[in-house]
Amino acid sequence: MAEKMGLDIELLSRKKVLCKRCHGLQNFGTVEQKLRPGWTDEPTLSQEQFRKLLLPLKEKKAVILALVDLFDFSGSVLPELDEIAGDNPVILAANKADLLPSQMGQNRAENWVRRELEYMDVKSIANIGGAVRLVSCKTGFGVSTMMEKAKSLAEELDCDIYIVGAANAGKSTLVNYLLDENNPDKKAAFVGKRRAGNANKYKGSVTTSPLPGTTLKFIKIELGGGRCVYDTPGLLIPGSLTERLTPEELKVVVPKKQVEPITFRVPSGKCVLVGGLAKIELIGDSKPFLFTFFVANEIKLHPTDSSKADDFTATHVGKMLKPPLEHGVERMKEIGEFEYHEIDIQGDGWKQAAADITLRGLGWVAVTGAGTAKVRIGIPKGIGVSVRPPLMPFDVWEATAKYTGGRAVRKSSKSRSGKRRKG
Repeated sequence: MAEKMGLDIELLSRKKVLCKRCHGLQNFGTVEQKLRPGWTDEPTLSQEQFRKLLLPLKEKKAVILALVDLFDFSGSVLPELDEIAGDNPVILAANKADLLPSQMGQNRAENWVRRELEYMDVKSIANIGGAVRLVSCKTGFGVSTMMEKAKSLAEELDCDIYIVGAANAGKSTLVNYLLDENNPDKKAAFVGKRRAGNANKYKGSVTTSPLPGTTLKFIKIELGGGRCVYDTPGLLIPGSLTERLTPEELKVVVPKKQVEPITFRVPSGKCVLVGGLAKIELIGDSKPFLFTFFVANEIKLHPTDSSKADDFTATHVGKMLKPPLEHGVERMKEIGEFEYHEIDIQGDGWKQAAADITLRGLGWVAVTGAGTAKVRIGIPKGIGVSVRPPLMPFDVWEATAKYTGGRAVRKSSKSRSGKRRKG
């Protein structure tokens, strides 16, 4: 039959076969709402089902490789991590280190991660064999040394390695990197021009996408020597903005390139709009402060008068203010009406930031100045907002911007890509 149809059976056997859901995620970054965890009532896709898969790990010997998103730290540390790990060793991998500006020192970042974990009362990192590593699952930075540590512990305990973490922390990207490293013939086979008909061969063996909840069950990968690593479903952390965004909006909000921070001098009565998703304003009798925004480069930042902000947002959301990508109040209502948080931050002088204001799933704002900053944050209701010690306290003057009326332009002439950073 195949010969009559002119089909090459051997060639077809080498083709990658995908289900409809994985095909949509890999090629278009989209999925039907009924197949998206957190957006469906399907029991097999519920967070409770995913937790039931992970909790038995504490009853067996295992090396727990816990991935967190360094760019969205508070929104990616699993509240259940101690319960999942039990007494097992935990290697906490702070992923997406390549997205931070290059001035960030590795030791400083690792020490900051340890302090934040202590503040968040995460105890399992102190288990025997525990460690903190900065990595990039996309580029491979730090992955080899991290895996050497994990394999050594697995050999010592005679067990396997389990990769756990929040949805969209980068677990499947790590697995694909490991698969490629263990199969050099695969890289050598990726030659020729990429086109629609052969695009899948350039993608990893495990489906990845910006959508939280891409992986639905345990995926086993053989490491050799009788050891295996398991990719596990990511858990959704409540209060993250990524849960409310469309696939197209997630492509804008989730950073893919090194983030270029941008700083505004904000006096009282002024604010900065973070697309149509947040509003950061200085209120009361505060003296001017510097707000440094660490968000994806594609997000539009717009400084304006606080009194004009709501009207400006209603008129320009989905156009000048992105994301959201759809124009009109309807999409804003779907994401959630704004609620407001007022906080006081005691400045630490003009040479370093005093604190970071984190917007869960969106990024953070470093606050620099003298005196007391009375800050008012507007963000969709239910989205997490917190204040923490600054991750990058000394980078404010490297990112100072001027505002031309239509866009924000960095003080430095060019970014690493050779292009000016637009707000």
